[in-house]
Amino acid sequence: MITAEAEIQVRYAETDQMGVVYHANYIIWFEIGRTALIEKLGFSYADMENEGILSPVTHVEAFYKKPLTYGDHATVVTSIKEYNGLKVVYEYEIKNSNGNVCVTGNSSHVCVKKETFRPVSIKKLFPEWHSAYLLAASKEEM
Repeated sequence: MITAEAEIQVRYAETDQMGVVYHANYIIWFEIGRTALIEKLGFSYADMENEGILSPVTHVEAFYKKPLTYGDHATVVTSIKEYNGLKVVYEYEIKNSNGNVCVTGNSSHVCVKKETFRPVSIKKLFPEWHSAYLLAASKEEM
């Protein structure tokens, strides 16, 4: 399985009145992790969008286990949980600087045409992405 790691330093603006990272910010961090994985695979969301294709979130889940606070360093570890040529499910694990898992989650995405929002097949439209996603989703150790 291929994973990517993205480092994040918790900023004051990302915390709430209790001094912990506001829950919605983890969803933004998921996107940072997802982008890191896509780039590690050799691709770019921007290139896809330049071709008139978007990849909206169709489902997202986050499970909060431990708080992160201002000044903490977090690592977002991202992998592909499922891929079927049309839908991609990314999996996330956010750890603190001690390696403790603070948040886990996943997000589902499909590719759509920008003008119509009608789904398109990644397998057909982006065969290189398809091959890379199959490899990345493989449960074998790389």
